[in-house]
Amino acid sequence: MSERWARTALMLYRCAGAAAYPLVGSYVAWRVAKGKEDRNRSRERYGFTRRERPAGPLIWVHAASVGETMAVVPLIESILDYGVNIVLTTGTVTSAKVAEERLGRRIIHQYVPLDLKPAVSRFLDHWHPDLAIIAESEIWPMTILELGARRIPQVLVNGRLSDRSFRSWKKRSSIAAALFENLAHVIAQSEVDGERFRELGARPVSVSGNLKVDTPPPPANDGALHVLKQEIGARPTWAAVSTHDGEETVAAEVHRTLVSRHPGLLTIIVPRHPERADALVEQFSGMGLKVARRSAGEPVEPDTAILLGDTIGEMGLYLRLTEIAFVGRSLMSEGGQNPLEPAMLDTAVLSGRNVQNFRDSYQRLIDKGGAKLVRDPAMLAGAVNFLLTNERARHAMMAAGLATVDEMRGALGRTLKALEPFIQPLVLKARLKGANGR
Repeated sequence: MSERWARTALMLYRCAGAAAYPLVGSYVAWRVAKGKEDRNRSRERYGFTRRERPAGPLIWVHAASVGETMAVVPLIESILDYGVNIVLTTGTVTSAKVAEERLGRRIIHQYVPLDLKPAVSRFLDHWHPDLAIIAESEIWPMTILELGARRIPQVLVNGRLSDRSFRSWKKRSSIAAALFENLAHVIAQSEVDGERFRELGARPVSVSGNLKVDTPPPPANDGALHVLKQEIGARPTWAAVSTHDGEETVAAEVHRTLVSRHPGLLTIIVPRHPERADALVEQFSGMGLKVARRSAGEPVEPDTAILLGDTIGEMGLYLRLTEIAFVGRSLMSEGGQNPLEPAMLDTAVLSGRNVQNFRDSYQRLIDKGGAKLVRDPAMLAGAVNFLLTNERARHAMMAAGLATVDEMRGALGRTLKALEPFIQPLVLKARLKGANGR
């Protein structure tokens, strides 16, 4: 596709979005009904707000969901220390809760506007950001074009392109180039990601490492942790976390396979989407397994087979209850989930082989002995059995994972250094405004 056709395609996208704008109300209403949108703040998705823009320089930071939000929290805290205001947008209710818990009133939180010109324009007209920082892989054409048209610098941090996304953009390389030319800088997670962005036309590109490594381990409520540890006692445990459809069944089957070899075994299952919990309880009960549902406050009793972690924001709690964690979306689904949180919490990491979205992190963990990939449910059962049986091997794997995470740290400092040319003028502007008292 030629450059001319690429720009024509983007213009058509803009027109189609404007034409579709009056029709998106039903879509947003459907998301509200499903609990995917905050009913009281749904108008923010159209660019409306009840908040005033603060005086002085303002940076717009966007993080799509929980993982991205947690990754940029230390970055946001560092920028706030400079005295620059931040409006943070996210796309999910759960990520909004994370923003509230971690950052509180130090930032202004808004739900990200729909990638349609009227919504994006209304958002930008109100907030007038001096800089836009976008996390990971959020490539929204209309937003990028509108920022570019207003000459607002936009930087992609912790940039990542999955195999699927890269193949898709490669088929539309002219459109990618027409979009990515609007980015003032791409700060990529890995050399592979960096090269992919360069191939698609982004300039300049630097590599920082993964910001998620520089985040603190997920917290846990001390009281809840104490109660659960008392209930579990000396029982052997393992966990299947961030699981997707089908992987919970695999975990339950692994439990049934191993419980005779490890009497009292407790399996902790933490689905990626807790709204599936009702169906999972019915399924496990049908398999003859007693379930303690965390959201209902059900205790772990001596005959409980599965602790179902169907709550949001308690991953740190679940991972502190075990020394073995299988990380999902990797055996029955594709892409993988972040293995760094389990490794940070001194946990031996197991995963399926479909971990394309976190290839660099897994490769480092595997090379150092902190993670192991399994090809099927039988191999998973064998790996869990081996680690439950061999304390020395389990502890060596745990230590290797923690050491690997320590070696990977430093992405935050490298990201801040790359952002200096964009942030320092705003810092100076903020200080001058403060000195002048207006």
